[in-house]
Amino acid sequence: MRLGQLDDRLGAAIERAVRGHHRRRLRRLGALAALDAAPGDWARLGAPPRSGNAVDFLVDGANALPSLASAIASANSHVHLAGWFFSPDFELEARGRTLRELLAEVAARADVRVLAWGGSPLPLFHPDRAQARTALDRLAGGTRIRTALDCRERPMHCHHEKLVVVDDRIAFVGGIDLTRLGGDRFDGNDHPARGSIGWHDACARLEGPAVADVAEHFALRWHAVTGENLLPPAPPAETGATAVQVVRTVPEKIYAELPRGEFTILEAYVAALRSAREYVYLENQFLWSPEIVEVLAAKLRRPPSDGFRLVILLPARPNNGKDDTRGQLGVLAAADGGARRLLAATLHQTGADPPQAVYVHAKIGIVDDRWLTIGSANLNEHSLFNDTELNLVVAGEPSARALRERLWAEHLECDPAAFGGRAVAEIVDGHWWPRAEEERARLDGGRPPAHRLALLRGVSRRARGVLGPIDSLLVDG
Repeated sequence: MRLGQLDDRLGAAIERAVRGHHRRRLRRLGALAALDAAPGDWARLGAPPRSGNAVDFLVDGANALPSLASAIASANSHVHLAGWFFSPDFELEARGRTLRELLAEVAARADVRVLAWGGSPLPLFHPDRAQARTALDRLAGGTRIRTALDCRERPMHCHHEKLVVVDDRIAFVGGIDLTRLGGDRFDGNDHPARGSIGWHDACARLEGPAVADVAEHFALRWHAVTGENLLPPAPPAETGATAVQVVRTVPEKIYAELPRGEFTILEAYVAALRSAREYVYLENQFLWSPEIVEVLAAKLRRPPSDGFRLVILLPARPNNGKDDTRGQLGVLAAADGGARRLLAATLHQTGADPPQAVYVHAKIGIVDDRWLTIGSANLNEHSLFNDTELNLVVAGEPSARALRERLWAEHLECDPAAFGGRAVAEIVDGHWWPRAEEERARLDGGRPPAHRLALLRGVSRRARGVLGPIDSLLVDG
């Protein structure tokens, strides 16, 4: 047997074991619907979709962070923040106030609560327990800011969601951490060369009835950690025309209020991807969930339409999971069989010499210009089964097309009007492929990038070292 065939068979066997383990786990919890979701727009478990919302999608830190700072500064009653890690000296505006200064100012007149992950219990991983405690002490020391560390994670996992609630009337949900740990989040849509890694990220600003679901999620976690009961939010008035569903990952046996956990991010993704007919567009930090890849591979093997395309934007060098992502792309490439329905790309800073990547940290999924999700969840087993995560889902609205065209205009460096109602397959074949291939050739030839978009390099066989599947089996179970 050839080495490549052995890799494929071994990787496939491990992934079957991972999927089987997850099925048994969700069956025990009464949540198997998350994996067996029929094609559709909404998760059937968890909070229902709520109408009457206004949603603004904020792409990249230079747009998102000042909006977040402005909303926090406007608080009358309270500000609640939950995140992976907070840096007291992080600036939300160009040369503006630090996070500590902003929150301390607001805390003088309103309640400010900050809930952070307690950090890794092993100092090999960062942030560790000591870093997390020190950061919160520096954030709140000498102020009226109230803080708590949430150490109720599953072993080897974390609290990964990023949310802010202001007066129970505005919520921010997305992928942007309020820290410089791992990279500088304050980057613009043009991602200029800046002598360090670039950062592509996104979040949503939400007003309307769905804000209550975000607020209630924070209240659940805050009570579990501190014992303090927060007043239930008054139902926010309708402020727009958009239906929004708040979906989340909460593992079982972490919080008493959710003893069986919740896996509606997984359910929402599976249902939407199974419903895809024209295209799937994903921006994510990782792609190494065999459950998600299985659905996508089925679409490539049996395309639902002649023009079906799968476009995936990933980091050039993920900070972990590299072999996992490349191996899963190998599965998709094999399913595509050279039909060029699959395009995997990444971003670089234009003109940077030597070439410098733009780290793709956004967590966005768009299907057929009718469904989208945005939030904190990566497409890995951590985010879909084992970390706490929060996403928004919007369906049946023009929002999906508008966001897709904004993102594609950014990456292709053109005006969104240039798409002019053209079919997705035409844009992918006529613009994405030529640009991405040309820039990959420049980079491989040792020249600085002339444009941001480039083909993702180094797609491996499924089980190169079988590190990805083994990690899922041992860590993500």
